Amino acid sequence: MASIIGVASSPFPTQTSHLLPSRSNSISSLIQLKRDSVRRLLLLRVSCSSRQVGDAETESESKVVLPDTSADTGISAYNWCAALGGIGFLETSYLTFLKFTNSEAFCPVGDGASCGNILNSSYSAVFGVPLPLIGMVAYGVVAILGIQLGQKSRPVGIGEANGRLVLLGTTTSMAAASAYFLYILSTKFTGEFCPYCLASVLLSFSLFVSSIKGLGFQEVQKDVGIQLLIVLLVVSTLNNSYSDSQPTNTGSAMAEMEYFTTEITSESTPFAISLAKHLRSIGAKMYGAFWCSHCQEQKQMFGREAAKLLDYVECFPYGLKKGIYMINACQEAKLEGFPTWVINGEVLSGEKKLSELAALSGFNMKEELTEAK
Repeated sequence: MASIIGVASSPFPTQTSHLLPSRSNSISSLIQLKRDSVRRLLLLRVSCSSRQVGDAETESESKVVLPDTSADTGISAYNWCAALGGIGFLETSYLTFLKFTNSEAFCPVGDGASCGNILNSSYSAVFGVPLPLIGMVAYGVVAILGIQLGQKSRPVGIGEANGRLVLLGTTTSMAAASAYFLYILSTKFTGEFCPYCLASVLLSFSLFVSSIKGLGFQEVQKDVGIQLLIVLLVVSTLNNSYSDSQPTNTGSAMAEMEYFTTEITSESTPFAISLAKHLRSIGAKMYGAFWCSHCQEQKQMFGREAAKLLDYVECFPYGLKKGIYMINACQEAKLEGFPTWVINGEVLSGEKKLSELAALSGFNMKEELTEAK
């Protein structure tokens, strides 16, 4: 038994001695493998996090370096509004001055008649307010808003956002009015050319586009309803103002006639010359039309020399055509026919004898001769 036990027991210690070291080695290997895996994971996490930090820094650097193109575009658009608004303000100021002084506009293109026909027509005012004056105010508002928005300052105390909306609304109304007047030019003044009118149309549409670029198309889309309301209001106002606009009644059938002059063939008497000088000295005016036969007969009464001394106002210096109206001076005089005399504030219609004009004006031939001596 002892030998059997001894023989039987001898292998176990031997196997145990071989198995234990190998098992411990495998365990230590596993532990080492886990440690290596943990280290690798830590290294991967560190490297990934460092890459993310690097990417974030790169993105932040790129954000800092890249310019804000939208801001630049907005400033540029508002600067354009300021510049174009200033040009429009100067143009309409000149036309307003001409309107209030009853002066004729200088037309660099064409014969000048077209400018006078259009600028002195009944379409040159809205409910009695001169159209150039309205344009001057509108261009002035646009120029001021453009300057302040371009400098990113608070525009006239209403805030930047509200200032942009006011600018958009103003330019929208100007563009709508320009489109309306462009239609009037093409239908009522066929064949006429007005460089001031076309320049104003171009400026208005350019300002409208610039204000859209400054505000941004997405923001503009939010206010489309307000813009449509402004357009309808402008068109409705102009339609109501011009609904009764018709050529001034001249007392004869409307026929197209080019302006012409009629030669005065009669000789002037000393009485006629003295009367003409007297009428001019007291500010008397004679209003007439080139096609009016009674006006020509009135001039023939004075004679060639005396007629040149009269303060005569031609109401149709650009001819008689459809859509052409009397000049402002004749419209303001509220004439009922031709010729018309205005003597000492009294309006006298029709052809008058020289003796009547002398009596109405207080002319005394003897006193005039005495003073002359």
